[in-house]
Amino acid sequence: MPRWVPWLPVALLLLDLLIEAVVPDAVAAGFLLTALPVVAAFSYGPALTAATTAGALALQILLALRAGHINEQHHVWVYIATLLSGVMGTALAWQRIRQNRNLLQARTVAETLQRTVLRPVPERAGGLRVAGLYRPAQAEVLVGGDLYEVCDTRFGVRVLLGDVRGKGLGAVRTVADVLGAFRAAAHDTPGLVDLADQLDRAVLRDATDRGDDELFATAVLLQYRPGADCVEIVNRGHTTPLLLAGGAITPVSCADELPLGLGHLGPPDERGKPTVVVLPPGHTVLLYTDGVSEARDATGTFYPLATRLTAFGDTTPDRVVSFLAQDVHQFAGLLADDLAVLALTPEH
Repeated sequence: MPRWVPWLPVALLLLDLLIEAVVPDAVAAGFLLTALPVVAAFSYGPALTAATTAGALALQILLALRAGHINEQHHVWVYIATLLSGVMGTALAWQRIRQNRNLLQARTVAETLQRTVLRPVPERAGGLRVAGLYRPAQAEVLVGGDLYEVCDTRFGVRVLLGDVRGKGLGAVRTVADVLGAFRAAAHDTPGLVDLADQLDRAVLRDATDRGDDELFATAVLLQYRPGADCVEIVNRGHTTPLLLAGGAITPVSCADELPLGLGHLGPPDERGKPTVVVLPPGHTVLLYTDGVSEARDATGTFYPLATRLTAFGDTTPDRVVSFLAQDVHQFAGLLADDLAVLALTPEH
């Protein structure tokens, strides 16, 4: 509610008194007070609205007494109209508060469910320091079409970051399905490529159930075994991960593979292998969605991610994520697409 709305009843009252003072004999300014209870109902509760009604009636009677018009028929009808306005205003205030309470409860339940779908990023997982950023393009929702998850499994830390085709509730449903499949399979599937294949089949099943032949999700999967000096990466049609090492920003070249849900369109006998990336302490892997790399300024220029990170220089995950959160916003303003970022580095 705008801050000026609660002041509307006061403004109406002052206007009425001003008119009464300026032209006391020519205008029955108390007539304006008939609308006062309904105006108050937009800002105040039933009790205060009822009190406003009583106050408006009392002031109308005092002003009519001052002008000597209290017994005139049209004044009596004004009193009745004010009383009816007060009844309707009180009922409106009660309904507004009841509706706001129901909306708050519904939003609380929705937020709880959304946070169950998209869990907070842990600061540490299996020997990795992790930082994450998630911003839906729609500010009023908590989950959009981007997704991420970090699971500490018996095979090591497994990370998923992806982007579902489409927007709205349909995209959120696919996000929930992909994350559910990843959380279940990440703990029982030995190979990272096998894990990606399971997610591919999960998205394909979802597309078949919906009758949507164009449903897919781009994704990048990462695996880190505690104590290792490298990570494994499988990229399914997603944006290219970056390796941050001091002042150098290096794209991580992975095999070109189809997005999740479209794997059946590729060669049946051809299976990719994970890309192994050396990751000593002090180096950081950056995973991100196209909400970062395709963010545009007012002139239509894409956000120069590698250039900005090179100028920034720091590779600490939380500082990189904080920098991107502020810098992308300053560069592009309002987001046109969902944005997700994960930064990971081995602990010393």
